[in-house]
Amino acid sequence: METEKVLKEDFARAKEKVRHIKIFYIHLVGYIILVLLLSYNLFIIDENNKYADFFTWFNSIIMIAWTIFIILHGRFALKGKQFFKKSWEDRKLKEYMEKEETKWK
Repeated sequence: METEKVLKEDFARAKEKVRHIKIFYIHLVGYIILVLLLSYNLFIIDENNKYADFFTWFNSIIMIAWTIFIILHGRFALKGKQFFKKSWEDRKLKEYMEKEETKWK
């Protein structure tokens, strides 16, 4: 009975972790789209426009703020995950060594 309760709690924690990662990736896609649109907006702003300085400032502030938020969100959602683990390094090293070995035969 106790083991079943622990398994349910572990499953609930894992499900919550997957949900956080999924939301982060959705947030990341939105961030990329927004940065592209704001960058395009900065590109097309006419220098003769009397509001050009405001739009440049406003777009830059939005991009900087959202970049900070996406970094913080990523740190929270991907906490404990490493992109290049030691096992990945070892596997790639072995793969390249095998390629070199077959190349010289």
